[in-house]
Amino acid sequence: LSSRTSAAEKEPGGAEKREKQYRAHQGFGDHHGGVSGAHTYFYADEAKCDQHMETFLRCIDASSGSSEDGFSAIKLTALARPQFLVRFSEVLVKWRRFFHQLAAEEGQAGRAVLDTKLQVEKLQEALANLGVASKAESQQWFTGESVGVSGTVDLLDWNSLFDSRSKLSRPLLIPNRKTGQLEPLLSRFSEEEELQMKRVLQRMDVLAKRAMEKGVRLMVDAEQSYFQPAISRLAVETQRRFNGSQPLIYNTYQCYLREAYNNVTGDVELSRREGWHFGTKLVRGAYMEQERERAAQMGYEDPINPTYEKTNEMYHRCLDYVLEEIKHSRKASVMVASHNEDTVKFTLRRMMELGIHPSDKKVCFGQLLGMCDQITFPLGQAGFPVYKYVPYGPVNEVLPYLSRRAQENRGFMQRANRERDLLWKEVKRRLLAGNLFS
Repeated sequence: LSSRTSAAEKEPGGAEKREKQYRAHQGFGDHHGGVSGAHTYFYADEAKCDQHMETFLRCIDASSGSSEDGFSAIKLTALARPQFLVRFSEVLVKWRRFFHQLAAEEGQAGRAVLDTKLQVEKLQEALANLGVASKAESQQWFTGESVGVSGTVDLLDWNSLFDSRSKLSRPLLIPNRKTGQLEPLLSRFSEEEELQMKRVLQRMDVLAKRAMEKGVRLMVDAEQSYFQPAISRLAVETQRRFNGSQPLIYNTYQCYLREAYNNVTGDVELSRREGWHFGTKLVRGAYMEQERERAAQMGYEDPINPTYEKTNEMYHRCLDYVLEEIKHSRKASVMVASHNEDTVKFTLRRMMELGIHPSDKKVCFGQLLGMCDQITFPLGQAGFPVYKYVPYGPVNEVLPYLSRRAQENRGFMQRANRERDLLWKEVKRRLLAGNLFS
């Protein structure tokens, strides 16, 4: 657990000031436990992170040599200290919640994320009344920036303020929603943590440049919810740098999360404003059991949708939003990473309705190697870009991973039986036609 505990948290009372979801927990010091469908990494040291980067570089090279327009997936917990990602996530979430707290006090609770806008003058008054910043100080926040020019501030404007605010010489204090006391949003990063941030950005830069050189697109995998705000922020920062002319970097959105739609719509809008290509992989999610157990034990709201059906609805809602963006801007791309036949049918129907052609290569599909070939092969034969996700590593790690994925996918055994029946039907057809090996 020590590799996941920051210096700030070791201070007296440090853990109590943390958002519950973003605290270290002895029972979850090893985040492998309860993970049904994803490979997880355990932090050893920075040298091990460099070794993981070298492995990812070889994977990019292999993808380049095996297919055109290939993909390679990376995990940020392999490239950074997990506790750093947890701590960074907490800061980002606190800043976002503070915005929603201010919006609620203006009677805007429950509005869609991008419809929530704060009047700049009222915002400055509220910040002064709360003791966060004087009106003169908050006016400087908007000086020389496009933020607030329209007279209002939305969540994307608010998030853009974070970078400059977090670099102030004194800690930014925001009110605790429960106690009403002012608390630091961000205690100073230690020199070690500053180096960790620099190193993870350098590693992502190396990987993105190799991917660009090799013509391979890079997918940043999603992970546990307490890492995810930081992972998404780092992925978006990399997209800003490398997705100017094409979607090189793809961020992953887990649709079993309650906030998935807000995350997708917010990042799409950011890409519109800044003019870069939005690239995404949509998945349902692989950490449900662990997420629910952790939330129950630590006493915070379960971040997962309550039912499988709600997750399906969320997936289709997010997917439909991205497909609409593809139709209107042509500066978005999506991988539909799903073994669900209904989701594939939904995608094909919406593509037809929106006039998105397979040859546009804006929509592609992905399934695990060895699973759901009855979906993969017909898609490929019909001209759709479709990929097989190839797990790699020692046999004793890869086989358990695949078996867990089989257990995770609802109805997998029924689909396996159907796939077997289809294969047997094809064998009989070829026997009767006299071309078994054609």
